[in-house]
Amino acid sequence: MKNLFFFLLLGCSTTIWGQEIYFPPTTGTTWETTPPSTFGYCPEKIQALYTFLEENQSKAFLLLKDGKIVLEQYFDGFQATDNWYWASAGKTITAFTVGIAQQEGLLSIQDTTSTYLGEGWTTTPAEKEEKITIKNQLSMTTGLDYTVANSNCTNPSCLTYLADAGEQWYYHNAPYTLLDNVIEAATNTTLNQYFSQKVRIPIGMNGAFFQVEDNNVYFSTPRSMARFGLLMLNQGSWGSTPIMTDTAYYNEMINTSQDLNLSYGYFWWLNGKSSHKLPGSTFTFPGFLIPNAPADTYLAAGKNGQFLSITPSEGLVWIRMGDSPDDLPVPFLLNNLIWDKINDLVCPLSTVDTEKQKWTVSPNPVSEVLTIHSPENQSYSWEMYSHSMQLLSKGKHTDAPVFSSYAKGLYWIKIQTEETVVWKKVLKE
Repeated sequence: MKNLFFFLLLGCSTTIWGQEIYFPPTTGTTWETTPPSTFGYCPEKIQALYTFLEENQSKAFLLLKDGKIVLEQYFDGFQATDNWYWASAGKTITAFTVGIAQQEGLLSIQDTTSTYLGEGWTTTPAEKEEKITIKNQLSMTTGLDYTVANSNCTNPSCLTYLADAGEQWYYHNAPYTLLDNVIEAATNTTLNQYFSQKVRIPIGMNGAFFQVEDNNVYFSTPRSMARFGLLMLNQGSWGSTPIMTDTAYYNEMINTSQDLNLSYGYFWWLNGKSSHKLPGSTFTFPGFLIPNAPADTYLAAGKNGQFLSITPSEGLVWIRMGDSPDDLPVPFLLNNLIWDKINDLVCPLSTVDTEKQKWTVSPNPVSEVLTIHSPENQSYSWEMYSHSMQLLSKGKHTDAPVFSSYAKGLYWIKIQTEETVVWKKVLKE
């Protein structure tokens, strides 16, 4: 049950996952902040993050903790009020809008695409076209041929048969783009009008979809992207205002949508899975999509490194907008490197000296129980923190930190005696 609190003028907050989430007002520029020092972030490490972002052609970076802005920085003359493109990160807006249309009974994702686009929207055999559903479009499993000369082309002549719907996963833009037509046919209005009425205005976003060559691309300010992330963090509600009430669809969006790419939902990329596929590739890679991120992280990701990253267990939302430091379609390596800098923001309170180096913890990485080894069997107390410095548990030397119920990721153990404080970084595997 959500406990809802209202704060006129200053926005509102919601208690969820044991954390109170702040929501800025839907008009004006008010947005509460939390000083980075609250979480033990070192100024020099914050600067190292900003330097890394600037060197990698970033335009904007925001990090929210429980809805409040902790870090916000702009680069290369970019301003907070400037608009920037989301690229494929905007696919998640389309997925959310499809869910709104379904909860209003205007469509079902089990419907065939031809129900809304008409027969012959592809040049595949009629019986193959009829197998393609809205869900196939959402999960990148239409089976349409991605090896055509222009995989962004939405003309029927560009949409040819390669495999039956549901039998292959490939990051194919054209079937995604045609979801905009599906939404417009189902709602009898434009994509921009429907999204604005149902989502953009109620949560205070700016921006719109614009036609860029064959694609519809969303443009907005960085804070508007952060607002959408905050909406997702709160499971589809803006404070006390429900936006997406179809909880089943919300959960489907951010969980594995098919068994061909475990790290893909409905246009949302998922961390914490045993394998993943990437845009432009048919190869299945072992391991997490973002190894440096907590396991429950999910993200919107677009060309040139447009990122909206959400970690529910930490109450974290961060966004990065900018140009690409490399030529990858979606630079997930950049995302992982940003996480590395975020993980390193906390400045341990201890100095590195001989005595403190005698304190050790094992096993590290840990899966269940962590053992703290004290020099000369000293008495001590301990506290376990998430990497964003949320206190999770505490005990004495007669107890042991238990990690089994926590998500994979980085944690801090604070060990305290009458004379000293020692911090240890621990990885949960």
